[in-house]
Amino acid sequence: MQTETANLGIIISARGNRAAEETTAVDSIIARAKAGDNQAFEALMIKYQRQVIGTSLRLLGNLDDARDAAQEVFLRLYKYLHTLDETRQIEPWLYRVTVNVCRDLGRRRSLNTHLSLDQEMEGSSIEHLSAKIDIEGDLALAQERQIIREALSSLSEKERSALVLRDLEGKTTEEVATILGSSAVTVRSQISSARVKIKKYRDRILRRRQK
Repeated sequence: MQTETANLGIIISARGNRAAEETTAVDSIIARAKAGDNQAFEALMIKYQRQVIGTSLRLLGNLDDARDAAQEVFLRLYKYLHTLDETRQIEPWLYRVTVNVCRDLGRRRSLNTHLSLDQEMEGSSIEHLSAKIDIEGDLALAQERQIIREALSSLSEKERSALVLRDLEGKTTEEVATILGSSAVTVRSQISSARVKIKKYRDRILRRRQK
């Protein structure tokens, strides 16, 4: 038992060391980029492009729009890089900018937003969201995806952003609140409201199909 506990401690310590090393490496890249090192900035783009495009896709529902949003996010990063607080992690800032860019892009293009979860979130994430709202297993997964896509598109921007970050991006409530510049209480309320609306939307669709 003592040996197993010791081994677990070693594993946790190793993971902590790797996380610390990664944070230090990112801080170094940011510092070089702020000093005008274009290769360092390109390294930042490469490191975070999957995160930015993935979040944009979930919010906008279209890969071309997601790529346009990602381009704008990195343009803003380049423009405002010098203002970043080096004592804070860059990820929350990127999430916040991504959410804002997607909102602006959606409004400019007057999108009737549908989240194309199939393209980027094959199976696991959508099942996770289904579990969150207690969806029964009486429909095929493809039907569930379609219903949830339609339900998500009916949410307000704030509810959709909070739900995507919390249930699909896997952020904690506190992290979502930081990203959205809100409070944990407000985020919990938005997520709870969004889940209720999605469940009601699903129930309404099922009733129509049963007639």
